[in-house]
Amino acid sequence: MTTANPEPTTPDKTGTAPTTPEPTGTHNHVDERQARQVAEQARESRWRHPSFGKELFLGHFRLDLIHPHPTGSPDDRANGEAFLKRLRDFCETEVDGGLIERESRIPDEVYAGLKRIGAFGMKIKQDYGGLGLSQVYYNRALMLAGSASPAIGALLSAHQSIGVPQPLALFGTDEQKQEFLPRCAKGAISAFLLTEPDVGSDPARLGTTATPIEDGEAYLLDGVKLWTTNGVVAELLVVMAAVPDRGISAFVVEADSPGITVENRNQFMGLRGLENGVTRFHQVRVPAANRIGKEGAGLKIALTTLNTGRLSLPALCAGAAKWSLKIAREWSAQRVQWGLPIGKHEAIGGKIAFIAATAYALEAVLDLSSELADAGDNDIRIEAALAKLYNSEMAWLVADELVQIRGGRGYETADSMAARGERGVPAEQVLRDLRINRIFEGSTEIMHLIIAREAVDAHLSVAGDIIDPEADRSRKAKAAAKAGGFYAKWLPTLVVGKGQVPGSFADFGSLATHLRFVERSSRKLARQTFYAMSRWQGKMERKQRFLGRVVDIGAELFAISASCVRAKSDGTNAVELADAFSRQARVRVDELFARLWTNTDDSDLVLTRKVLAGEYTWLEDGVLDASVPGAWIADSAHRASTAEDVHRTTPD
Repeated sequence: MTTANPEPTTPDKTGTAPTTPEPTGTHNHVDERQARQVAEQARESRWRHPSFGKELFLGHFRLDLIHPHPTGSPDDRANGEAFLKRLRDFCETEVDGGLIERESRIPDEVYAGLKRIGAFGMKIKQDYGGLGLSQVYYNRALMLAGSASPAIGALLSAHQSIGVPQPLALFGTDEQKQEFLPRCAKGAISAFLLTEPDVGSDPARLGTTATPIEDGEAYLLDGVKLWTTNGVVAELLVVMAAVPDRGISAFVVEADSPGITVENRNQFMGLRGLENGVTRFHQVRVPAANRIGKEGAGLKIALTTLNTGRLSLPALCAGAAKWSLKIAREWSAQRVQWGLPIGKHEAIGGKIAFIAATAYALEAVLDLSSELADAGDNDIRIEAALAKLYNSEMAWLVADELVQIRGGRGYETADSMAARGERGVPAEQVLRDLRINRIFEGSTEIMHLIIAREAVDAHLSVAGDIIDPEADRSRKAKAAAKAGGFYAKWLPTLVVGKGQVPGSFADFGSLATHLRFVERSSRKLARQTFYAMSRWQGKMERKQRFLGRVVDIGAELFAISASCVRAKSDGTNAVELADAFSRQARVRVDELFARLWTNTDDSDLVLTRKVLAGEYTWLEDGVLDASVPGAWIADSAHRASTAEDVHRTTPD
C-alpha cells in the first residue's frame, strides 16, 4: 500500500472559493495550470512498446497482443511454486489473522518468520539476496498472505511494490543496489513517503524540502509525511521532497536518522494491523549518494514505480474475491429458508453467480497484466492502472454481496460468532479491509483521470495548440492541419471491423461472441471519445464524470478480453465462468454507453456550487456533529517535533 494519491477527488476546478482557511504549513502556492504542468512533465510521454489498453481506447482490438495467453518460464514457475509452499505452511501454522485483528498489530514472531522464509525479498533479484519471483508469483504470494491476514499482505506489498526495492531496481545505481537491496531482502522493512497533510494528488504543492548543503554533498530534509504505510516499523524510507528551484526528487533515508520522528500511529476502519503513521523530518541530513536518479526526477520515478507496483493491490482484491466465493458457496448450501437452501432462491443465486463470475475475471485481469509485465515487451501502464481500478471496485462489490448473503451474520464479527458457538467468518472485516483499496495507490477518481489522460493521449498530441488557450492563430492553424491528417487516416478504421463478421474469433467457440462485442465496443468508444473531443476540446479535461465512464467502459472490455483469453487455456469449466462474466459485463457496458450522454452531470454541478456556497445549510439542521474538534488539516509547518517518537524496530 502506498501513500500516493489517497484523496478521493482532484482539487476543485469549479472556481468556487474555498470555505476554510489555508492550513498552516510550507507549501508551494500554484494555480491549476502550473499543477497540471508538473503532473504532465512527470508522466512518460513516449510509448516505446505496444499496449493492448492503449489500442483498445483507440478503437483497435489488438487480440494478438494478449493471445495466446503469455506464460512465464519453467524456472519462474518452479521457483514460485516452491516459495508458495513455504509461505502456505508458514501462514497455516504461524499466522493468527484473528489475533492480528484483535490486537491491531502483527506479532513480532510473525515479522521474524516472514524474514526467515524470505518474504521481504520476493521481488528482489537473487543477485542481491532475494527470491527473484516473477510478477505472477509475487502476486500469488500476496493473495495467499493476504488471505491469512490482510495486514500482512499490505505490509509485504508496501515494502516491495513501492518501497525501496522497486524504485532502486528501476532507477538505482549499482552502488545503491548493492548497499540497500540485500538489507531489504533480509527484512529491513521499507516505506514510501509522498503524501502530506495538505498534499495528496497535487504534488506541485509538495511542502517537504530537500535543501542542498556541503557543496551538494548532502541535503537537509524538512517536512511532514502522512499515511506512511510501514512507517512505524520501517528501517528504510523512500522520501519525495522538493529541491528548491530544481523540482521533486527521491531519496533513500535511514529511518533512525537524527531529526526523524514518527509522531503518530494511525488507526483505520480496516487493516487494523497496518503500521501506518505520521512522520516528521527536521533538519535530517541525507547524503547525496542516497538520491535516486537525477534532481527533479522524483515524481517520474514515483509514477513509473507505480506502473507495476499497482499490480499488488489487484492481487489482494482477487484473493478476497476468491475467499468470498468459498464462503458464499458453503453458506448458501447450508442455510435453509422456506424449504430450500438459500442459494437455490433466485435472489441469492444471482449474487452467487455475480461473485463467482467476478472472482474469475479479477484473477484473469491480474494474471494477464502480470504476465505482460513479466514478458517485458509491452507497455503496461494502462493495463496495470485498469487492473487496480477494476479489481478494487469490483472486489468491494463482491464483499458487500457476501455480507448481504450472510445476513445478520455478515454484520457480526468473527469473534462474536465464535463466542456463541458458530463458525467465525470475518465477512465484515473483509468488507472493511477492502474499502481502502479504492483509495490507496490512486483513488478511483484519480485513476479515472490518469487512465483517461493516457487514453486520449493521441487526441491531445494532435490537437496540441488547437486547444491551448495561449497559442496564437498561426500555431492553431498548423495544429489544425496536423490534426486533419491524423483523423483522415484514423476515423475510417472505426467504421467496420471483425466484430461485425459473424465468424470472427471462431477458435474461441462460445466466447467468440463476447470478443466480437469487445471489438465493436472498442470502436464505438473511440468514436464517442472523438465526438467529445470535438465538442468540448480543451474543456474536456473538466468533464471528469464523462471521462470516468469512458474509462469504466474500457475496464469492462479489458476484463472481458482477459477472461476469454484465460478461459481458452483453462478449459470447459472456465469457459462457463468467462461466459457468465462477459454476459454480466456487457450489460454494464451498455448502461455506461447510455450514460455517456444521458446523465445529470451539468445539473449536479450547479447544485454542487450552491451547496458549497452555503445555500442549503438549513438542510443540516436537526442533527449534532459528533466530530472531535480540531483543524480540518493538521499543521505541517517545518519545525522540530514535540511528540513522542512511536517508531519501533522489528525482530530479526
